[in-house]
Amino acid sequence: MNIKPAGIKQLVNFGPHDYRLVSSPLPEPQRNELLVKVGACGICASDFHCYHGAPMFWGNETFPPYVKTPVVSGHEFFGTVVAAGPGALEHFGVEEGDRVIAEQIVPCNKCRFCRNGQYWMCEKHDIYGFQKQDADGGMTEYMLFKPTSRVHKIPLSLSPEECALIEPFSCSVHAVNRGDIQFNDVVVLAGAGTLGLGMIQAIKLKTPKKLIVLDTMPYRLELAKKLGADVVLNPLEDNVIEEVKAMTGGYGCDVYIEASGNPAAVTQGLQMIRKLGRFVEFSVFSRETTVDWSIIGDRKELDIRGAHLSPGCYETVIDLFSRKLLTAEGIVTHKFPLERWEEAFETFGTPEAVKVLLIPHAD
Repeated sequence: MNIKPAGIKQLVNFGPHDYRLVSSPLPEPQRNELLVKVGACGICASDFHCYHGAPMFWGNETFPPYVKTPVVSGHEFFGTVVAAGPGALEHFGVEEGDRVIAEQIVPCNKCRFCRNGQYWMCEKHDIYGFQKQDADGGMTEYMLFKPTSRVHKIPLSLSPEECALIEPFSCSVHAVNRGDIQFNDVVVLAGAGTLGLGMIQAIKLKTPKKLIVLDTMPYRLELAKKLGADVVLNPLEDNVIEEVKAMTGGYGCDVYIEASGNPAAVTQGLQMIRKLGRFVEFSVFSRETTVDWSIIGDRKELDIRGAHLSPGCYETVIDLFSRKLLTAEGIVTHKFPLERWEEAFETFGTPEAVKVLLIPHAD
């Protein structure tokens, strides 16, 4: 029997630089809702940028505000089913005690995209951790999975670290799929953070001719090499454009995946990619990026592809972890109890940090 508390701790976003650890009543699951005891919740670059007031989340002259406050933060979570509203267990095909994960989006199932099976581009677009009530997130002790959530069971064979990486690695796999990597391709990946390290492993499973990884942090480059990068380069020390062109007979790479979140990586990629190449843009940027669009059209006729979320990739990642084709080794670098969330956010992005987790029920 699960003994559930009357009150719980939640990290609530009230606005930029205004996150607070609050006490709240235990949520009561309604029809087709699951109550989940959170095992861990990772801090994503989007959480970090949101906290620091990035216009993408809070709006500017181009975009309206996206975040609806007050909202419990966090979308990189997993947990255990401890209670269910009427019909929920049958609705999701789970039982109490199952270890589960919900995809980061809570689709409306009504808009043209959802009706066409493109749920990850849902027009309403509620993402856990960014919209109050509709999608309160996982930086809490207990959370609700909503009726339209896309829920997946996690086998007991996966470690807690692997479970915590299912969400980011699912995004990684989708971005790699968008690159349509072929056997003879030279692939350049810019950014070896958590998502980039997942992409490295997914790219290697595609067996391209060569994988070149760019990052400015030595620890991440070392880890990238261990995980399968053929060549690692530091843009602060190497002329990466010249080096990539030298490795490709002067043409440039076939596929460029931008996963650094640094605007300089966009212009860098446009310069080092070959004509008719495939450029995959994945990152969340904290500020606008400008480029010479004539490179994309008139000079190179590039195929520019965005990558958003992780449609159809959760079960793939769970399976790849189960078959030991993906690893979490070396990627989860820090764990903090929920009470030390400020220290966790400060640690995010430091040279020694890759994936930082909040553990709500840490002893």
